[in-house]
Amino acid sequence: MARSVLPGFRLSTGYTLLVLGSCVLLPLAALLWTACELGPEGWWAQIGTRRVLASLRLSFGAALLAATIDAVLGLLVAWVLVRYRFALRRQFDALVDLPFALPTAVAGISLTALYAPNGWLGSRLLPLGIEVAYTRVGVLLAMVFVGLPFVVRTLQPVLESMESDLEEAAYTLGATSFQRFFRVLLPLLLPTLLTGYALALARAIGEYGSVIFIAGNRLFRTEIAPYLIVQKIDSQYDYRGAAALGAVMLASSLLLLVAMAWLQRWTRRWAVVR
Repeated sequence: MARSVLPGFRLSTGYTLLVLGSCVLLPLAALLWTACELGPEGWWAQIGTRRVLASLRLSFGAALLAATIDAVLGLLVAWVLVRYRFALRRQFDALVDLPFALPTAVAGISLTALYAPNGWLGSRLLPLGIEVAYTRVGVLLAMVFVGLPFVVRTLQPVLESMESDLEEAAYTLGATSFQRFFRVLLPLLLPTLLTGYALALARAIGEYGSVIFIAGNRLFRTEIAPYLIVQKIDSQYDYRGAAALGAVMLASSLLLLVAMAWLQRWTRRWAVVR
């Protein structure tokens, strides 16, 4: 009988499945069960209101836009940190992890104090007709802030491990810098970039602490879906309504992540074919 390479494989597998089931699958199952107790009519009564639909549009729309911005900025930041050497590079590299270490409430308060009408930047932008705090722009800014490190840290190891042979070959064939990046390097980076995009998107959709302060929670304008979930539980004690809204966000997030996973596989095959 062949022995497993990993000692205690059955025990470790059983323990892993137990932890996964109790920490992930069981809470999700409880959420769906509570939401299903409403029935179709009660579920639509909770979800189909103008306020809830507006919050869902803002949460998912701003998250998609923020993840797109993070993908562009994250690629630029990772490229600069890996390919160039400059003063205080290590310090700037450490600052990328700040949204990871900073409590989300502190991040939200800091952004609000900075971009509020009486803040250091907000007071200078207001005469120009630019409002950030308590607007959808502020919601987008907070989501970009918390999602950027996911893209940077996902891309950095890949950029560091990439050999320069392909770039040198393209250079000897007469390719310009623009062509070397978009036709040689970007196809290789695209699957990893999509991974960072998916992580930033997932974080932005469910973000609460850093968004809630700068959003201002204006009715039909800057209310995000997580805020409505908290409000239903804290002030209305409507656990079923909160579960119904949470189930919608869960299903939508899963669909987006599945779509991103399929797109990643397609880009890998496309890169191999190229």
